[in-house]
Amino acid sequence: MGPARRTLELFYDVLSPYSWLGFEVLCRYQHLWNIKLQLRPAFLGGIMKDSGSLNAMRFLTAVSMEQPEVLEKVSRELWMRIWSRDEDITESQSILAAAEKAGMSTEQGQLFLEKISTIQVKNKLKETTDAASSYGAFGLPTTVAHIDGKTYMLFGSDRMELLAYLLGEKWMGPAPTAQCARL
Repeated sequence: MGPARRTLELFYDVLSPYSWLGFEVLCRYQHLWNIKLQLRPAFLGGIMKDSGSLNAMRFLTAVSMEQPEVLEKVSRELWMRIWSRDEDITESQSILAAAEKAGMSTEQGQLFLEKISTIQVKNKLKETTDAASSYGAFGLPTTVAHIDGKTYMLFGSDRMELLAYLLGEKWMGPAPTAQCARL
């Protein structure tokens, strides 16, 4: 019997390509390591004061509040738009296109777009951003690991080997399934 399941919080903003790297790696490892991954959309601009992705992050916050099971796919699609295809993620139609590509219906996407200006969504994004700051975040991605009653804050997508060490797990590179096939 291995160690008890540990919780990792990943604070991220889709405007950050480094957040994307950390996001993809932790999504791949969440089932290989005995961890519960909590995706925490945060506003990088709230930490660094100016990122330009406020509506995208509010959209993801609304999704996390009501349909967290699709948060991973919608987040990935926003990253694909901005960092892989050099497409906009700030305009409503761009956000809606990403949501639809992630499998969300047009109606669902519109519902979440309407919610980005609500006080509940604004407060939740601010609360999550403040939580990242309270852990000492100075940029994103920030991963917070809760292990054996202790909290560890790691900044950057290049800290996965250190995270594996803290968890007592094996680091198998950024694409663990390919590594596992070779073993």
